[in-house]
Amino acid sequence: MNYHSRSSTLKVPGASIYYEAQGSGPLLLIIPGGPQDAGVFSDILRLMAGRYTVVAYDPRGNSRSAFDDEAKELKVEQQADDAAALIGALGGGPAHVFGTSGGAQIGLDLAARHPQLVDTLVAHEPPAIMMLPDPSEAIASDRDLHETYLREGVDAAMAKFFAMAGLEEGGLEEEGGNGEGEKDGLPEFDMPPEAHETFARVSGNFEYWLAHGMLPLSLYEPKVAILRKGKPRVVIGLGEQSKGQPIYEMGTVVAEKLGTEPVIFPGDHMGFEGDAEAFVETLEKALNGR
Repeated sequence: MNYHSRSSTLKVPGASIYYEAQGSGPLLLIIPGGPQDAGVFSDILRLMAGRYTVVAYDPRGNSRSAFDDEAKELKVEQQADDAAALIGALGGGPAHVFGTSGGAQIGLDLAARHPQLVDTLVAHEPPAIMMLPDPSEAIASDRDLHETYLREGVDAAMAKFFAMAGLEEGGLEEEGGNGEGEKDGLPEFDMPPEAHETFARVSGNFEYWLAHGMLPLSLYEPKVAILRKGKPRVVIGLGEQSKGQPIYEMGTVVAEKLGTEPVIFPGDHMGFEGDAEAFVETLEKALNGR
């Protein structure tokens, strides 16, 4: 069954937040990671709309969620307040929340500071480098990525990022590149118009993420002492193909600090784009405590 997609914007202090919604039922808010926007999760919305009111949005500074004036440094707490405002505007919660990558960091802050608005948070592969026993190497890698952007530009920095994240080179073409066909020896391929539009928007977000977002999201330290209280319920998700990568270790440490067992999701850091049906099946089990 196809569900009508509804889009709107919500005015928040200093910005306007664009969001898309499908379906009916309990509210499920999806928080994208890094430079992503709502369009990346179109398959997730479609597959879950029969059981939830599924809402995905463009985080402040990305795509269609514009600042009122010039771009500013990303603040995790401000991003979490934006998510809280969306939940309030869409029914007041408590809502289920799924956040991936940097969106998982935002979700963890949302759950800690606005617990009354969250039922269950599934935080998929948070880049919580400050939770590592010795974060110095990871911090140095992220600072090197930022310096690569300043020195060599967006394309060089994004190529390094995908290598650091252990993602296949094809991920660069799917999530970035210059939209002009072949990129760094990768073959050109056809995309549906909707996917091409998402590709172009996300590519346009890389500079903001590299300049203003990547380091604040990585350096944010989840408030585990608060989250350990168990309300709201917090589930850490890890990609089965991420095992052996730093992002897997980070999520494992967060789960240990919370005193919970992580849930293993299909795919890697971008698993929701691979086999969306299998990913949704795992997500629903995590949300329902199974």
